[in-house]
Amino acid sequence: MKVTRTEIPEVFILEPKVFGDARGFFLESYNEKVFREATGLACSFVQDNHSRSSQGVLRGLHYQLKQPQGKLVRVVRGAVFDVAVDVRRSSPTFGKWVGTELSEENHRQFWVPPGFAHGFVVLSESADFLYKTTDYYAPEYERCIVWNDPEIGIAWPQGIQPRLSEKDSRGASLSAAEVFG
Repeated sequence: MKVTRTEIPEVFILEPKVFGDARGFFLESYNEKVFREATGLACSFVQDNHSRSSQGVLRGLHYQLKQPQGKLVRVVRGAVFDVAVDVRRSSPTFGKWVGTELSEENHRQFWVPPGFAHGFVVLSESADFLYKTTDYYAPEYERCIVWNDPEIGIAWPQGIQPRLSEKDSRGASLSAAEVFG
């Protein structure tokens, strides 16, 4: 597994070894030992989630104040632009973001640590998005930062007209949001 550190040191892009031929391909999507050795992280994943979204759907920027979730995310069909935003006020990278394209072709995975808001926009006709979490979903602790907050300044891909849920369209600005200390 190849691990690429981003501008925010705690966020990684992971690329598994893919073995392919004319028949198709094989890859190991998760191996605890390999993940730990490659990243230095000892994570316990407790929940797997699968979402399907159509082109232009933008989900996020979500995080949980209590029961914060680390997320290991990947796309098995289609393509998305995936983003992590540091929402730890005491962090030197508070309010900074990193993003990458995840697709069925590049097989990349993205590690979004606890203490980060997470979101993605679907680039393809539709996308199947899978993610493992380090804690359980707790809707009472979930918070949302608006996707286009100018204070964060995410460079979302051009030409996409975002389609948002009601909840996501009401996201707070970073300056008004409840964040980690």
